[in-house]
Amino acid sequence: MIVTMARISKRLTPQANDSGETLGQRITRLRKERGYTQAELAGMMDTIQRLISDYERDKLRPHPEMIARFAQALKVTTDEILGLKPITGSGDIPNPRILRRMKKIEELPSAKQKALLKTIDMILNAAEK
Repeated sequence: MIVTMARISKRLTPQANDSGETLGQRITRLRKERGYTQAELAGMMDTIQRLISDYERDKLRPHPEMIARFAQALKVTTDEILGLKPITGSGDIPNPRILRRMKKIEELPSAKQKALLKTIDMILNAAEK
């Protein structure tokens, strides 16, 4: 089931928060900080990439439920999506490439995980010297 829940914005210019960032710009920044493409985010939200693009370009205003889905997919609060509180720096966000690899490692059988982790430990120890 693909959910659209879009409303055409009645504003000619998107409304920005105190930092000057529009809702679409915040969604774009949060998505990129997490290393997701528009298509990946759309898949996580069970919608289509074109809607993500329209939201990011402030062509559409997301319905409140869609704002909640953005927040859930991007692992932030709805307040952060709406720009109602300070946004934490990107230093708090783990590297998405490393996270994807960790997920793949977790899917491996236990014996292969141990072998791979042993190899990683050897490489890290050598790099520290």
